[in-house]
Amino acid sequence: MKKFESIEYLKNGNSRQVQSYKILKSINIFNILKEFNPILVGTISIGIDIEKSDLDIVCQINLENKENFKDIIVKYFSQLKKFKITDKFLSDGIILINFFIDNIEIEIYASKLLSIETNGYRHMIIEDRFLNYASLKFKKMIIALKRDGVKTEPAFAKLLNLNGNPYEELLNLEFLTDKEIIDKLRELGYEKRE
Repeated sequence: MKKFESIEYLKNGNSRQVQSYKILKSINIFNILKEFNPILVGTISIGIDIEKSDLDIVCQINLENKENFKDIIVKYFSQLKKFKITDKFLSDGIILINFFIDNIEIEIYASKLLSIETNGYRHMIIEDRFLNYASLKFKKMIIALKRDGVKTEPAFAKLLNLNGNPYEELLNLEFLTDKEIIDKLRELGYEKRE
């Protein structure tokens, strides 16, 4: 979904999205990391965040540009509060970066995958599609579960009656048509009523 490949949509969102837009713009992170295809993913992007939700950014790196990526991260962000870099690239194929701005945590997840192929991005797109067709009750129930400590994907899995690993089960819904999503929501009593 092209909408999420830029953060411009946040400007016209809810108060948390506008605040996030200002924070991300203030540190110029998307321009600084442009060559690594950064995409903001997660709950703030789709309006189901809670007070402690963080800003998650996925990036694509490879063996050739991994050190350059780390150098850029250190140069521009290492002075920020609680900065931490975890390099598991050779074992797990990922580098994680965490820091805080204005008491909001930013987590950068860099891997060999294209940004749009990461589970974080794919989960967000699936969740956004369901939210677009679901009732406000469904959205409020997701947020309530999150406030009770349930992670996002398990919250969706619970309300959608998915069995098994919620992260994998959610990915199994990736290719549902809009009609199939609407039918599933209707079957569970969560469809949006005009």
